[in-house]
Amino acid sequence: MTRRQKESYSIQSVDNALDVLEALCDGGDEVRISQLSERLSMNKTSIFRLLATFENRGYVEKEQRSGKYRLGISAYEMGQKFLLRMALLRKAKPVMEKLARQCNEAVYLAVPSGDEILLLDMVDTVQQVKIVPLIGTRHSMNSTSAGRVILAHGDTRRSKEHGSIDQDLIAIKAAGASIDRNTLGEGITSLATPLMNAQDMVPGSLCIIGPEFRLSQDKVQNELLPSLIEAGVIISSKMGYVGHFINKENAQ
Repeated sequence: MTRRQKESYSIQSVDNALDVLEALCDGGDEVRISQLSERLSMNKTSIFRLLATFENRGYVEKEQRSGKYRLGISAYEMGQKFLLRMALLRKAKPVMEKLARQCNEAVYLAVPSGDEILLLDMVDTVQQVKIVPLIGTRHSMNSTSAGRVILAHGDTRRSKEHGSIDQDLIAIKAAGASIDRNTLGEGITSLATPLMNAQDMVPGSLCIIGPEFRLSQDKVQNELLPSLIEAGVIISSKMGYVGHFINKENAQ
């Protein structure tokens, strides 16, 4: 089904309702109807009706004193159920925790989302100096290490769509990892390795992200990358991927 066909089946009221929920997610703890109206260019009456419906179902809560709205328990419960059902997250989490302890840096799980990657989950470092948590943020697929390892190890068609058939991707695939500096923010270094599943697809990537001053080139090459790639192999194996072992046997 083409994008135009999908749009022809969309229901405007449902689109508006989802816009309101997404605005509540991005708006901080509590938001006024007037703020939502201005942000979404929707009239206040329509927003009030949508919020009242969500409130009845527990997806939105209203603070009686201020009249502001925030996400309700039902929204959080749905999000948690979704995350718990994600096989990749369930299988990756123990390995991420072990890698974070081993490297003493923040470890992230990234998944593709259209032309972007979403930093879906993380295990933070205990280091006193750390970067602001990036969980829930989206970044360009083609400019970040987390996205480029997905492009490099994904199918050729997808790479062509992103205009990414180049020598750099060939090198990333051969190395089994990608590195970027300052893409996620000034002074931030990110390393990523692909995660494969039983269908030889790339559902995500595993990343180590930390301040540049602590991630020297020597430390990255000799300590962090080998540990990261090994952790990626373990998660991929849990997802049913056997390519690492086949390639190893063929190389012998």
